[in-house]
Amino acid sequence: MGILREDVVVISPAEKAGDPTVISVNCPDKTGLGCDLCRIILLFGLSISRGDFSTDGKWCYIVLWVDGKTDTRWDLLEKRLLEVCPSYFSTSGIDYYRPVNQQPKQLDVFLLKFWCSCDRKGLLHDITRVLFDLELTIKRVKVSTTPDGKVMDLFFITDTRELLHTKERQSQTILHLKTALGDILVSCEIESVGLEITACSQGTLFLPSTITEDMFSLELPARHPGGLLASNPISVTVDNTLSPSHTLIQILCQDHKGLIYDTMRTLKDYNIQVSYGRFFANRKGGCELDLFIVQADGKKIVDRNKQNALCSRLRMELWCPLRAAMVSRGPDTELLVANPVELSGRGRPLVFHDITLALKNLNTQIFSVEIGRHMICDREWEVYRILLDEGDSCNVPRNKIEEGVRKMLMGWE
Repeated sequence: MGILREDVVVISPAEKAGDPTVISVNCPDKTGLGCDLCRIILLFGLSISRGDFSTDGKWCYIVLWVDGKTDTRWDLLEKRLLEVCPSYFSTSGIDYYRPVNQQPKQLDVFLLKFWCSCDRKGLLHDITRVLFDLELTIKRVKVSTTPDGKVMDLFFITDTRELLHTKERQSQTILHLKTALGDILVSCEIESVGLEITACSQGTLFLPSTITEDMFSLELPARHPGGLLASNPISVTVDNTLSPSHTLIQILCQDHKGLIYDTMRTLKDYNIQVSYGRFFANRKGGCELDLFIVQADGKKIVDRNKQNALCSRLRMELWCPLRAAMVSRGPDTELLVANPVELSGRGRPLVFHDITLALKNLNTQIFSVEIGRHMICDREWEVYRILLDEGDSCNVPRNKIEEGVRKMLMGWE
């Protein structure tokens, strides 16, 4: 922990139990850097309790206080954070900023295919956990259960380490799966797949007619059943009087998992740069953010319509960063979860992990899964369609399943 590597990323371990770990980033700036850093921290299952961000437009300094887990791989986290920081040598030219929505590097896609002799509660989550620990990213999933209870799983995955083409890495992956699944694992294979097969794995081209645009609306509803708006009040205000060159965005809201990431990805998609920011989560579950921002042209936001549009989108993204609903799929019950995709093409991490964990805790078994990307309301969404086992889904009320999944995704469990 805390390995010094050109002072770009420094991780200082907690001095005593209960104290946060401090992550310092000192590097050239780029548009969306805060979003990229927060996404990686969220990917490692850490929560940001406090943060400070400052930049002169060319160089930035970020300090984040994070609450971690005892098994956090801090050396690996440091490596992943370094990978999204602009290189010191890349700033010798004129342009200090990368393209706003630069597409992430396209990694080779592999098909992980295996059969299990029987299904059991939590099976899919156990598999997902193994892949997460091995730094294998799930791109698409096709899971199905045969009438006699056997399970065939197809996982389209990429390897963060870029080693899955080697026999050693494939053997390591299969060994970890065998250890986690035990005797129920009948066979397991890993093979490279072409672009045409990957495209065919993206799920159905349409969503059920029962899903209306209300689920994917980008505007806060005036009222919401269950009083969720009242229990999760959000205040987003604009102030142009405190700084001659920056617009101040002040946010007061209830804390949730990935809150800073949700804020930063929204600003990144709007091509807005944060010159100075501070955020703090208190022990009562509230969060305060002060962000001094400028547009891409380096000027403050003075247009009232742009201010209102930005505030409205921030309120919506912080109130409901992911969408979840229980619907009927013929005689069966289906859980739908929609994850917004950044303009850069990345989706929120660990969504499938949290969904399967919530269903495991609810003793609800999964019959089949489809993951695909859809353009809805002029925005790309990663949609998880999870068909629940008909027998088990009746044991837990629909509203309890939806509530349990939503709480897990928001970190309120």
